[in-house]
Amino acid sequence: MNEKVQYWIEISDYDLETAEAMLRSKRYLYVGFMCHQSIEKIFKAYFSGLKSETAPFSHSLSYLAKQGNFYNSFSEEQKDFIDQIEPLNIEARYPSHKERLLRSLTEVKCTEILRKTKGLQQWIKAKL
Repeated sequence: MNEKVQYWIEISDYDLETAEAMLRSKRYLYVGFMCHQSIEKIFKAYFSGLKSETAPFSHSLSYLAKQGNFYNSFSEEQKDFIDQIEPLNIEARYPSHKERLLRSLTEVKCTEILRKTKGLQQWIKAKL
């Protein structure tokens, strides 16, 4: 495994651990944000491993997967999950509807997002 891939994996793991800490502290807005970050970075690891080039400077999960030519290998459930967490990157940073977003990110919802993030991250790691 090359250094770029290992770098992205380590940061993805760190972000996942941070999402878990945010869940424990009930900072639900940041659970979604950190889950997005974890997936973004594991996608960049996969992209770097497949393409042997630098991953695009983008936060768009679907764009990264499509540019890496691995989007079509996802199940429909995985694609739906990507669509679900994609906006959490921007909304957490610039919450235009912060109250509505905070109401939707309950402990139950964030636990589910975290579970799915772990599953997708592990799926990508198995392919590396």
